[in-house]
Amino acid sequence: MEINYCRAGRIDWKFGNGTHVYLGPGNFSLTTLDTCAHSTISLPTEYCEGLTLCFDFQELADNPPELLEGTGICQKMFYDKFWLNNKSASFGGDAQTDAIFSALYEQPDSLSLSYQKIKCIELLFYLSKMELSQCSRLTEYQSKQVEVVRKVHDFLIENISQRFSIEILARQFLINPTTLKDVFKSVYGNSIAAYIKEYRMELAARLLLETDLNMAQISEQVGYQSQSKFTSAFKDRYQVLPKEYRKNAK
Repeated sequence: MEINYCRAGRIDWKFGNGTHVYLGPGNFSLTTLDTCAHSTISLPTEYCEGLTLCFDFQELADNPPELLEGTGICQKMFYDKFWLNNKSASFGGDAQTDAIFSALYEQPDSLSLSYQKIKCIELLFYLSKMELSQCSRLTEYQSKQVEVVRKVHDFLIENISQRFSIEILARQFLINPTTLKDVFKSVYGNSIAAYIKEYRMELAARLLLETDLNMAQISEQVGYQSQSKFTSAFKDRYQVLPKEYRKNAK
């Protein structure tokens, strides 16, 4: 069994059956090694920090840690619970999983291995008692849906000086508006409006540092017809006015 945990950024798992699932901060997935071998990983936001844990159930059966003896934690239990209908299962994290995974980071070298052993056993205990009906299971999306949303993303970036409503995008790319919003947020970790606003501010910051364009030109290039609204949005993001940002950098 392989467990993948996302601490920051996003992970796109594409499985052999053509479905995608996206792990964001705090999310984790459980997959069989056979499923992993027939899947691919990409980073939709070009960044991810996390970890992978691998469990050998045969080794656990032959040489079980004392704390696992008599618990019933075994390969069959995981197959019956998580993988009867699918060879992967992905979940949103909670306070308990955050505590387990976070303890695997930044431990003193002399304690690191011991912490890993303890937390791996604790993770197996947690998974064995999970009530699936009460867990936040992540939605899997079809490749066609993901492909359309990526096209929408690229279109918005290429036309960042313009503004488009959800309804216009949905009609143009032949996708249900609700599906567009849901899949976009899963793929890129934020709503369309919030994602594009952040992209506009990052682009504005680059233009301030790398070009001699005036404020009106930059405002127009990043999709603001009103320079005052651009200035207000930039200050909200960077806590300084655009002119101060350029001056401080120089």
